[in-house]
Formats: sequence, C-alpha cells, structure tokens
Amino acid sequence: MATAKGRGDIRIFDTYDELATDLAEYVAQLSESSVKERGYFTIALSGGSLISLLGKLCEAPYNKTVDWTKWYVLWAEERAVSKNHSDSNYKLAKDSFLSKVSILNNHVYSINDSKTVEDAAMQYEFTIRQLVKARVLSVSGVNDCPKFDLILLCMGSDGHIAALYPHHPALELKEDWITHITDSSEPPPERITFTLPVINSASNVVVLATGEDKARAVHLAIDNVGQDFDASAVPARLVEPVDGKLVWFMDMAAASQVTTNE
Repeated sequence: MATAKGRGDIRIFDTYDELATDLAEYVAQLSESSVKERGYFTIALSGGSLISLLGKLCEAPYNKTVDWTKWYVLWAEERAVSKNHSDSNYKLAKDSFLSKVSILNNHVYSINDSKTVEDAAMQYEFTIRQLVKARVLSVSGVNDCPKFDLILLCMGSDGHIAALYPHHPALELKEDWITHITDSSEPPPERITFTLPVINSASNVVVLATGEDKARAVHLAIDNVGQDFDASAVPARLVEPVDGKLVWFMDMAAASQVTTNE
C-alpha cells in the first residue's frame, strides 16, 4: 500500500485483494471502537464494487470477531426499484454481504419500495430521525445532522458520490437529510440519496475509486486545482467531514493522475 497527501487520508493499493483486506480491517476496527464507545455501530452503504469488497468481512477472522448484533445498516443511496430488482443496492448488499453475517434483520433499514420516490425519501428521513430520537444515531454538534459512524461511498467516473451528480441542484440542499432525484445520468433515473450535510457530518467517510476511468475525477477531487475550480463539477471534492475523517481507498489505475505535494 502507498499513501499520498491531499484531501483526506489517501491509500493506494497494488491489487484489488490488498484493497479489500485493508478496507475490511478498517471497517472492523471502526466497528469495535464504536461499539465500545457507544454500544452501536451505524453504517451507511452505497452500491457498486464497494459491496463486493465488503465480502472480506464475511471471512475469518471478522465473521467471528465483529459484533454484528450491534450493527445498524442504512443506505447512503438507493435506486427507486423493487428490493428484488437487479439494480437494487439493498439486493446487492443482502446477497453478497448481509445474508452471510449475523446482522439482525430489524437493524437493516432498506427504503420502502412500494412508495413513489418522493414519498420513500420522506419516509427514509423519518426513519433516520427515529433512530436519532432513540439515540442509536448520535447528532453532529455542528449542524444537527445525524452522525453516522461510517458512510461508505463509491465515486463514479464523473466524480459523483451517492446520487449527487455534477452541478445537480441536490448539491445545494442544506436542511434536508434525504432527498430524491428523478434525472440520474445513469439508469435507473429515480434515486434516493443522503445530502452533503449528512455525509459531511459522519465520524468517518470512505470514498472508493477503482479503475483508470476514475483517474481524472480522482485528481480533480483530491489535488490542489486552484481556488477558481467549481467543486460542484466533481461532487466528491465536496466531501469534507466537518468533525470526522475522510479516507480514500483506490487502486493504482485510479490514482494514476494524483499529483499531491509530498
């Protein structure tokens, strides 16, 4: 593993397996420290290759050493499709990860797929507010948003994170915790997403970037590109935890244009 200086802790791996191993260890350590400190571990997932990487947690030693019963699992983004649809982030996570460990079913909070995307977003925000009320989720002292122990994000080749796309009006939301979009640049068009204030309130945020097609966006997201650069063109650049830690996990191909100063 190599590291670089930039916006956050930048970890660069020679192989996919090395990345998966380090990510599993990172998540397991956060889980242990959160459970010890608060009694819970609150984690928000996204989709894509991130879920397959979490498969390492289903293996020894983590399948036995992680206190899965203390996990509360939510989604930082979801597609407005049925839970058994191939595009569902919930289905991907359940099939590849959640069904293989002993996380309690009532600690997994998927989005209501029987409602319109707008109503589902409103209900999901209400669900999160109930978890705050129950003190499962703590609250940021900076902006009163929910403070997840860990939010896991994949960055797209256009620099988007969650369902927050370049120059999209959703990037400007300040009060909402959850919003919906109907015009995703990738199918399906209707999606639910955490807003930037919620992402930036987390204690820990991981951004995953793999593949040569992400290299340009990685450079624009983490390097010094000048004060005049419009960060909304690369939403990943707007990930800046206000009282937390940002860690990038990437392979050599995605990191090939990184020019951070040592």
